[in-house]
Amino acid sequence: MKTKILGLALCVLTLGTIVLYPAIQANAITVETGIDRPVANSQRPVVDLVFVLDTTGSMSGLIETAKEKIWSIASTMASAQPTPEIRIGLIGYRDKGDAYVTTRVDLSADLDSVYAALMAFQAGGGGDTPESVNQALYEAVHLMSWSERDQAYQVVFLVGDAPPHMDYNEVRYPEIVAAASERGIVINTIQSGNLPTTVEPWTTIAGLGGGRFFQVEQSGDAVAFATPYDSEIAELSARLDRTRLYYGPEEEQKRMRDKVAAAGEIAVTASVASQARRGVFNAAAAGRDNLIGDNELVEAVASGDVALADIEPEALPEAMKPMAPEEQVAYVRQLAKERAEYTHRIQKLAEDRDEFLSRKVEEAGGMKDSLDVQIFEAVREQGEKAGFEYKDGPAY
Repeated sequence: MKTKILGLALCVLTLGTIVLYPAIQANAITVETGIDRPVANSQRPVVDLVFVLDTTGSMSGLIETAKEKIWSIASTMASAQPTPEIRIGLIGYRDKGDAYVTTRVDLSADLDSVYAALMAFQAGGGGDTPESVNQALYEAVHLMSWSERDQAYQVVFLVGDAPPHMDYNEVRYPEIVAAASERGIVINTIQSGNLPTTVEPWTTIAGLGGGRFFQVEQSGDAVAFATPYDSEIAELSARLDRTRLYYGPEEEQKRMRDKVAAAGEIAVTASVASQARRGVFNAAAAGRDNLIGDNELVEAVASGDVALADIEPEALPEAMKPMAPEEQVAYVRQLAKERAEYTHRIQKLAEDRDEFLSRKVEEAGGMKDSLDVQIFEAVREQGEKAGFEYKDGPAY
């Protein structure tokens, strides 16, 4: 009798397993996505970086350099231990009478959207000096969403070739820099070109702001070697982008679709080298925030944060709504597998790319005066005071 009961129980359990298999599978996707998952953002240290950039006509060379190098700068910032969340903001400035006095992009971990805004920056106007430096610096200190986290390295890089107006009825840089220092914000100044009247205010701002002053040519003096690995990394980066799926309320999905659209714009407008730098950044632990964004289904399911069976059908990505439960599981598994593969391949190619660039820089004498090296030296020194350790040198 006991044997019959046991046999009946086993049959019921087996039948239950078969019936419930899709739901069980939906809660058991354990394929790694290949992207290291740092602790939750609310607990992580943060690096907040705001570029205050003169966008008048004489700055065209340096603006183009910024478009090429922003991903390298992000990777340099991200190389710290402990691994920080990287947020970047932008302020472009000109002067009264130009098309605008300032244009502002708030601090964000969505670097794709920030980069898309930077790509829209064009040099124009100007033709005289000084410029509206004071207003731009004021907005950087007082109107950006600086982090309130316990461990944060918060820094402004003021980049321009002309001095500030001191004849406008506005708050001036000594008072602005004092307010920045009170809030723990470091201000570095980069002079483009060698206009003598810019040197004194730029060195004063850096000195008062606890930062560094350095000069570069109008072209930006950046390390700008193409590598044999750029095209493949750029292609893998585009494939990595295509592994993303977003779920949740329609407004959240729309916000993430806008993010995906920004990434698509980068693939069309950015150089291959810049796309490769973005790919290297996104494949690193600190690049996860930019790559993944919010409400990303593959990452959420693979990490165990969300079970497919618990998501309302209307909250699923459009591509998954017609699928049966087992098809949904297989689809998410496949994307997770592809993400791990593309991430691993980018990371291996990035090592080869780093070696290639290191040799090129060494052959060029070390390029100690390049924008890349000077920014890294400032970041290493200032980041250390905020509890970060930078050891590997600049990312190129």
